[in-house]
Amino acid sequence: MSKETNRFGDDGDKDPRDDRAQDASEETVRKRVRANTPSPHRGNTPQASPPRFVSMEELMEAAKGVTNMALAHEIVVNQDFQVKPTVLPEGSLPHRVKEMMLKAFWDGLEDQLKQEPPLYEHAIKLLAEIKETLLSFLMRGHGPLHSRIDEVLDLPLIQQQAENGALDIGGLSQFVVEMMGSLCAPCRDKDIKKLKEITDIVPLFKDIFSVLDLMKVDMANFALSSIKPHLLQQSVEYERNKFQEFLEKQPNALDYTEKWLEDTRKYLRKEDSGGCAAASSDSLLHLNVHNHAYLHLLRWDHVSDPFPETVLMDQVRFQEMQQDIEKLVMLSSVLLISYTTTGEAISGLPGLMETLKNTVGVLLADMHAPTFSTQEALLIIGEKLCVELSQRLSQHGHAPLSVDQTSSLKGRISAISQPDNTVRKLMDSRIQSYLLASLESSQHKTPPPLPGGLAPLSRELKELAVRFCRLVNFNKLVFSPFYQKIFQKLETAG
Repeated sequence: MSKETNRFGDDGDKDPRDDRAQDASEETVRKRVRANTPSPHRGNTPQASPPRFVSMEELMEAAKGVTNMALAHEIVVNQDFQVKPTVLPEGSLPHRVKEMMLKAFWDGLEDQLKQEPPLYEHAIKLLAEIKETLLSFLMRGHGPLHSRIDEVLDLPLIQQQAENGALDIGGLSQFVVEMMGSLCAPCRDKDIKKLKEITDIVPLFKDIFSVLDLMKVDMANFALSSIKPHLLQQSVEYERNKFQEFLEKQPNALDYTEKWLEDTRKYLRKEDSGGCAAASSDSLLHLNVHNHAYLHLLRWDHVSDPFPETVLMDQVRFQEMQQDIEKLVMLSSVLLISYTTTGEAISGLPGLMETLKNTVGVLLADMHAPTFSTQEALLIIGEKLCVELSQRLSQHGHAPLSVDQTSSLKGRISAISQPDNTVRKLMDSRIQSYLLASLESSQHKTPPPLPGGLAPLSRELKELAVRFCRLVNFNKLVFSPFYQKIFQKLETAG
């Protein structure tokens, strides 16, 4: 089989946020399950049903189902989901024990091969394991390659050659490396090249197994990418059934979800005294409440407010989108102020908007780090933008910024640090409106127009809207029966 017919594609640069999202979502689910208590109610909200006591066996079985559901969910919604090699922390006890065991094993192999005549007991066992691994990489239609591996790595023949002192262990090792080179993903080419440069048998065997382990991960990721379309079709029903099983063990497991929808419904009714209640149909009412509820997740207080159960597995993703929005609000506010303060002189200057955008983006990159100071960052941004704008104006035959313009621009940019700043609130409202419109129009595949002042961030906003809508629409598909029951209950309660 040629390398071209079995390339899985490079792993590429993996965003560490994906790993954090997966780990955090599963851990959050496990913690919520291990609590073995109904959701604590806030205020005077009555319990939907009395608590039901379950055995530890029932609870553990439910926890296992939810954990499996979390994994399946991660594979579907995370476009970059990949299996990763297990790496033990450097210096940890498991790492030290593993290193000691491996050293003892490889030292034993080296001692056997140095004897006169050499002993090949360990080496033959390793060749058997290598053969099994290579065969596991093959797919249908690879019969000739299967026969070739069987022919060269004929274990009874190898054993016989070893007993008669005729075993060419070096030649077999090189055959293994050649087979690995024809089966590996492109990202392993450098590893294969290094293997071909090793002449000592023991170091070669050690590195062969290291690369084989990586190739197993590549194969797993290739298999995942192959089954994703099928998994997507099945995952809605799978997640729904798993959650139903858990709900039967924990009847109060939708308390936070119910409060989330109820609070949104009350807010909308308060905003429009006749709007929601006078909607043309219950379905439109429910859709409106639901969409606004999801939008509210992008303003969530993750420290003090428990997240709704039905979106718990995606809490980290919603939190990251919330941080992205906050950064885009700051960035768009700075750009808007820069243009409105400077006037028409800079309008249309080639490349200026992109330069300002990149400058501000770099300085806001760590906006959510614990040590980040928004006030200090905005002061630096004001200084840099004044210098950049003055230089550009001079280059195009205009007068540089005056003292008053410089002072005004710096002051207005610095004022953005206040949450109630008019420009900041305006840009936040426009971004929220755009995301809501994207959600409402996602079923029709027609993106809404960008609100004023957001054109410089069109790419970032469109990417954010796609992430948001994909996550929300999948959640709606999975949990629609549960949401429908909650809406019916709320309608009955008035």
